[in-house]
Amino acid sequence: MQKQIGRLEKFFNMSINKLKDELMSSKMILNNMRGSRSAFSVALNNSPAMAFYGPFSSDNIIKYKHVFINLGDGYNVETGIFTVPRSGVYSLSVTVYSSARVSLSNCVTLQVNSKNVADAIEKSGQDLEDSTSVVVAVQLNAGDQLSARLHQGCSLSDDINHYNTFTGFLLYASD
Repeated sequence: MQKQIGRLEKFFNMSINKLKDELMSSKMILNNMRGSRSAFSVALNNSPAMAFYGPFSSDNIIKYKHVFINLGDGYNVETGIFTVPRSGVYSLSVTVYSSARVSLSNCVTLQVNSKNVADAIEKSGQDLEDSTSVVVAVQLNAGDQLSARLHQGCSLSDDINHYNTFTGFLLYASD
């Protein structure tokens, strides 16, 4: 009987140690997943009255001031630039809107490291407002810098309804 109790105790201790190892491994995986989360979504402003941005005499990086989410702190409100914290595939989108009150053309380029990736341009002049969006999935490296650049002579209009947004998030890490 004593031998059987000893074997059961040994088996029980082995089982407990395996469960502890599995728990530790699961905690490490969860912490790694949490550490790799990266998402930002910003809007031009949060003004109760319609505010206008542009037109300017040269291209300008848009500095979105209203932050919905900045998970991982990659978006810098002062510069309007998102710095990629982790290499991987990201979903990026920019939506732009302008009204005829200032300039009826919105023309924005989504850029990675100052190189054009996609354009969101609407210059119809057929009505009193223009809007457009672009969504892309791109492979990015840690340290890459994303921005939305307003073209010379174009303008944006925004208020608390957040017509102008810039969003990006990590779909999956590649490192």
